[in-house]
Amino acid sequence: MQSTTGSNRVDTTRRSWAGVGIDERRRLRRERLLAVGVELLGAPDGAAANVRAVCRAAELTERYFYESFTDRDTFVREVYAHVADRARDALTDAVICASTTGRAEAAVRAFVELMVDDPAKGRVLLLAPLREPAISRRGIELAPTFVALVRDQLPPGGDDGHRHMVAVGVVGALTSLFMGYLEGDLAVSREALVRHCVALVEQGGRAGCLQDDQAGDPPGRG
Repeated sequence: MQSTTGSNRVDTTRRSWAGVGIDERRRLRRERLLAVGVELLGAPDGAAANVRAVCRAAELTERYFYESFTDRDTFVREVYAHVADRARDALTDAVICASTTGRAEAAVRAFVELMVDDPAKGRVLLLAPLREPAISRRGIELAPTFVALVRDQLPPGGDDGHRHMVAVGVVGALTSLFMGYLEGDLAVSREALVRHCVALVEQGGRAGCLQDDQAGDPPGRG
């Protein structure tokens, strides 16, 4: 007896595209592939995101993969950029909407909601560059964006070089903390992680102010 599973799937797919334009279909297929890429690259064991596995998980043929991506490495880079864009947007929006005194907590909570509550995204952004040659330098290239976001939240004034050093230090510490949490090396609650990270950002700001005050003291004072 002939199985009807394949024909049923084709019929269902055709019905789902009914009335949808070609460009919209292409966009939706690309989004589906990117979503699958996040799950595969962000899996705890770092599952290999080869073309066949991606297409199988997305329930699309390879034809549709190559409709949007030239090869596997291009796809991996696009998945990383997809997550990085959302992280940057989440942090920017959180800071814009928060009060001056609440910006550190707003930014940390926005990042936690995106990267810890959805650990696949966190692993793509923070861990995948360590095991994927196609994006091995992307973490380094993205770092200045997050450093600038932190630097802009420090108290105004003072030496630009010192402010930059403080921001680099804070971003480095936060990155290590989030990586440890995602890997299961930090046995703390989610809220404990948030409070510690907020304190770290706020202490960095205070350190910047203190250094600026000391730099402005006349010789012999103190």
